[in-house]
Amino acid sequence: MMTTHRYSAAELNRCATEILSAAGMEAALAAVVAETLVEGDLLGHDTHGLALLAPYIKEIENGAMALSGSAQSLSDRGAALLWDGRRLPGPWLVRQGLDALAPRARQYGSATLVIRRSHHIACLAAYLLRATEQGLMLVLASSDPAVASVAPHGGTRATFTPDPIAAGIPTSGTPFLVDISSSIVTNGMSSRLHKEGGQFGHECMLDADGRPSRDPAVLATDPPGTIMPLGGLQSGHKGFGLALIVEALTGGLAGHGRADPPLGWGATVFMTLYDPAAFAGADEFMRQTDWIADACRNNPPRPGSSAVRMPGDRGIASKQEQMRLGIALHPTIPPMLEECAQRYGVAFPRAIDG
Repeated sequence: MMTTHRYSAAELNRCATEILSAAGMEAALAAVVAETLVEGDLLGHDTHGLALLAPYIKEIENGAMALSGSAQSLSDRGAALLWDGRRLPGPWLVRQGLDALAPRARQYGSATLVIRRSHHIACLAAYLLRATEQGLMLVLASSDPAVASVAPHGGTRATFTPDPIAAGIPTSGTPFLVDISSSIVTNGMSSRLHKEGGQFGHECMLDADGRPSRDPAVLATDPPGTIMPLGGLQSGHKGFGLALIVEALTGGLAGHGRADPPLGWGATVFMTLYDPAAFAGADEFMRQTDWIADACRNNPPRPGSSAVRMPGDRGIASKQEQMRLGIALHPTIPPMLEECAQRYGVAFPRAIDG
């Protein structure tokens, strides 16, 4: 039985920053990537937090991730921008994008950026608070045209990635932090469970012949199986439709996607910031979102549920607790981090509870 230990968030941030820098990443970029990965773990998304550091380092060592520079602007119409990410770290590009969009959203009411040829952007939820804390609403989506693990509803051949979409929605209290995918489960969770020899608690995969399965190992067979779209066998048309929307917002608007030769693990990114003040006003926006929050949280719970929880409630509570007590890293993560730290001569932090 593997044991979970807690580590200081500040020390993990320091360690990840130093590893990335030692691997050759420019200091400013390394700091943003490390902070984003740590934020993922703080919010409880532990397959898309520091679990990604070792794969990122491998990409650096293979020359597949750019280590310095900036995105190239391909189109700028004020409220609509297109960047070539030039294979720079995804967290850096998304943060730069948010900084570029915020003043434009204030000016125009909304502003959209699409990024082609970004590297992987990590946990989408990790960016949402940066918008909601400014009173802005963020819609963020990502696809990876080089990877396919999800079949269209009714099919058996992988066509899409899990195609996540997220939204940060301000309220006068705890914001809504929505982070979902168009598939039932993600690649990250499937990979972790496969390595552990485990199975999902429900049928969310299809084997290569299209038979439902709980076993993530079907993704590694030859030919491979697939992940079901959100909704499964009965209602998978909903996840399929959501994937088509994400693909259009990312690859379609970017003019770079699955119709093009794959460039390696990465992302095509869509993001829009909205300023409620430009519409009915911030107060009216909050009046509506607060009503929804109250109506949901005060909704009579079904049997087996203690209360209705809004998207983001658990993540924000997790962040507050882990900032205070330390991050409870999944047991598979510290050995990967320690190996990277040792290879690059960086001191790995000691567990707080060890």
